[in-house]
Amino acid sequence: MSAGAHLTRGVEGEALHKNPPTQPWSRQRMTSAQPKLNHAHKEMMMSITTAERAYAATLDADDPLAELRNAFHIADPDLIYLDGNSLGRLPRATQALVNAITTQQWGERLIRGWNEHWFYLPEQIGAKIAALIGADADEVIVADSTSINLFKLALAALKAQPGRTRIVSDDLNFPSDLYVLQGAVELLNAAHQLLIIPSADGIHGPIGAIEQALDQQTALLSLSHVVFKSGYRYDMAALTAAAHAVGALTLWDLSHSVGAVPIDLHAANVDLAVGCCYKFLNGGPGAPAFLYVRRDLQAQLRNPLTGWMGRHDLFGFALNYTAAEGIRRFLTGTPPIVALALIEPGVDLMLQAGMDRLYAKAVAQSRYLIDLWQRHLAPLGYTLNSPPNAAQRGSHISLGHPDGLAIDLALIADLAVLPDFRQPDNIRLGIAPIYTRYQDILTAVERLIEAIRGEHYLRYRDRLPTVT
Repeated sequence: MSAGAHLTRGVEGEALHKNPPTQPWSRQRMTSAQPKLNHAHKEMMMSITTAERAYAATLDADDPLAELRNAFHIADPDLIYLDGNSLGRLPRATQALVNAITTQQWGERLIRGWNEHWFYLPEQIGAKIAALIGADADEVIVADSTSINLFKLALAALKAQPGRTRIVSDDLNFPSDLYVLQGAVELLNAAHQLLIIPSADGIHGPIGAIEQALDQQTALLSLSHVVFKSGYRYDMAALTAAAHAVGALTLWDLSHSVGAVPIDLHAANVDLAVGCCYKFLNGGPGAPAFLYVRRDLQAQLRNPLTGWMGRHDLFGFALNYTAAEGIRRFLTGTPPIVALALIEPGVDLMLQAGMDRLYAKAVAQSRYLIDLWQRHLAPLGYTLNSPPNAAQRGSHISLGHPDGLAIDLALIADLAVLPDFRQPDNIRLGIAPIYTRYQDILTAVERLIEAIRGEHYLRYRDRLPTVT
């Protein structure tokens, strides 16, 4: 099987099941019977060799970013963590900062902390994120969640373009983004249409179909830069130019690309963007998100969620709203200072590493993983559900398998590997180059082999976890 082989898949939402799913495919996936491996099949399986282990150790020894792994809290050195694309590791500096914020800034300085540390944190951290995404310091601010920021900017863009009635997106987009866009359409009394362009294979973005859908009725093109299942990465500059050619604005979700791949919003002439801080930026679970508004658009767009933090002279307490100047007008309520402050150490580590070095390592490690997949995992029925071309890929690799969820659960429960799973069959392996080692990748592959060889997955076929 070639490195470009893949499995055509349907697209379902990112799973956070409060109740067991009832979709027909769910139970079918749980109970689909794989042929039981006999002794001959097991003998044919390739094992990881001593030479391969030595090679992985050499790659780690030559890694210029290797020392930065020590900047993170790693409680269990035997655990292989490949889920940094969902939740990044805890920086050691963040642990120290927790004590400083709670004991000193809050505990000792009390309300004085607002003038001493807190008030300008949204801009201060936003300016550092701006350096990672090719923006100016006064174009990025940290606020709210990714979904709320997406809603604010989408609605602002639609209200700023009367007469244009169409939003264009795709079925690879993070489902929450689509829900937000649906809500914006509903709030505007269904005067707009959300057009969701389907991917032909569930892996690659439908570029040609998106370009054909853009017309004079298009108000907004809203896409994920790196899509959450397959890791496909759009050519941001090309699609932004296509949208601008028909007079539409662009709104990019950078959640799976910031801190993982190079982003240059200025070079791509992007209008609007949002992104989360708890994946590759290592800002902590549920960390506040960020938004970007190109400077020349800031005065033209109105924040639809007006609140006192986005008001001019907010401590004047006038009863009528007047927007603040610049990016601060896109704030709404009081920022959650503790969670907000804890983003900064992870961003500082990204800046210390440098995006050029991080991306070079991400490409090398993902190629290494794909090579191991081709040699060791493809013969066992694992398929490559990510683009083989590094230029079209972010920093996570999805492997498909008919028993993908059962394998994922076996890895977590029995084999000390933490990936994640996305329906219908994707085992996502996140490469966070700032702390992921080549030996981690090799060990994960070895344990993916063992999940099949040792038939661990059979015990988990009927399990339906709440969070995948």
